[in-house]
Amino acid sequence: MIRLNGQDSDVRAGESVAEVLGRLDVPSDARGVAVAVDGEVVPRAQWDSFMLQEHARVEVLSAMQGG
Repeated sequence: MIRLNGQDSDVRAGESVAEVLGRLDVPSDARGVAVAVDGEVVPRAQWDSFMLQEHARVEVLSAMQGG
């Protein structure tokens, strides 16, 4: 089971970070988006090749304007 943004998900081990973003309708070229897996930031250049392991904790963060 992969945890996505603090929730159990149907994401499976072996899926890439880019595939997870696609499930969330987040374009891979979206500005202000960061992804962390198990507390470590995954560089954008690795999103297509970084494969998730079973029990991974994935956080997708978006920068928001405002105050």
